[in-house]
Amino acid sequence: MDYLEIEGGSPLCGEVRIQGSKNAVLPILCAALQSPGVTVLENCPDISDVGAMLELLKGYGCRMRREGSRLVIDAGELHPGRASEAYAGTMRSSIMLLGSLLARFGEACLPYPGGCVIGERPIDLHLQALRQLGAELQEGPEGLRAVCAHPCGARICLPFPSVGATENVVLLAARAEGVTVLQNAAREPEIVELCRFLNCMGARIEGAGTGTIRIRGVERLHEARYRIMPDRIVAGTYMLLSAAAGGKVILKEVPLGQLRAVRQVLKQMGVRQESRGEELCLWCPGRSRGGFAVCTSPYPGFPTDLQSPLMAALCLADGESVIEERIFEARFKTAEELAKMGADIRIQGARAEICGVKKLLGCSLKAWELRGGAALCIAAAAAEGTSRIFQYHYIARGYENIIRDLKDMGVVVH
Repeated sequence: MDYLEIEGGSPLCGEVRIQGSKNAVLPILCAALQSPGVTVLENCPDISDVGAMLELLKGYGCRMRREGSRLVIDAGELHPGRASEAYAGTMRSSIMLLGSLLARFGEACLPYPGGCVIGERPIDLHLQALRQLGAELQEGPEGLRAVCAHPCGARICLPFPSVGATENVVLLAARAEGVTVLQNAAREPEIVELCRFLNCMGARIEGAGTGTIRIRGVERLHEARYRIMPDRIVAGTYMLLSAAAGGKVILKEVPLGQLRAVRQVLKQMGVRQESRGEELCLWCPGRSRGGFAVCTSPYPGFPTDLQSPLMAALCLADGESVIEERIFEARFKTAEELAKMGADIRIQGARAEICGVKKLLGCSLKAWELRGGAALCIAAAAAEGTSRIFQYHYIARGYENIIRDLKDMGVVVH
């Protein structure tokens, strides 16, 4: 059944290990197409988006097997084909195949990407940047057709530090002739992770994590073994859960250095934090504090992927808070579901004003997208009574087993 049922009102008590990163592994899976041998990925999350990407890779001739959290991919007998529209249409990250396919074959056919309903998310930046590397692209009713027989390095300046466009440029430029200098590049940790992986395959990339990435193209890449970093968005979700539900929880394998903006918000909310190595202990002895403003922005700012979970936590915080969404224009849909529980939220364009209430009441809810679904889990865990959250498949796109994780933190899930 495509729902989960949460009985709220119990303070947290327990510990959870953070899974491998969804937003890091998906472009890395695309990069694995460029190896003529075997790629081994450790700590690969078992989520539906990874499953969809693997089905896409199979369509191009990849063979793979999963051994627990280890994924083994053999791209030795690859062929240029056409990705399944059914799988490409389920997620945004399918567009990352474009750069890798052009690097491996010099041509690509790809259906238009899909994903969550959280805004327009156009692919124009991807196409403009790839054209500067020599790609010829045609947009038709069935998708994209691209040819790039001889990619050449270029100086590219993105008009916006798009994560996806940065990744696509890096994937093609790694095999282009000459040097590519990418300015106004995205600085997200997932960009750093992709570049590290490519360098393990023999690429020559410098500057990842800064606004300027320099890629010296190489003739070929080789097989590699790599461990996927922990998921900062999953960790941030559970950190915000602690602010909403109270109690005490320990998170293990947390990428603390990537979560400074989130930790600062938790500090403002009165959540106590104690870290040791990659372990973070959180406890919120009473009602959390609101009364402040947060704006989403590219890394290292507060991540847009945690805007909905923060909204859920602020619904019960003392005071009136403001969230301004500066990345995606349609990411406040979760507010309608939270209002069913008794939340006091006013939406004005890209601004959400949240007046904390003393209690939320469990009810039937519907997840409309991945992070909004996680936000509803936070609200349900902190609410009085039982909530049933439908369209669980959205949540499964990015959370390996949120039901198990919630139970391990003391939340009652049926």
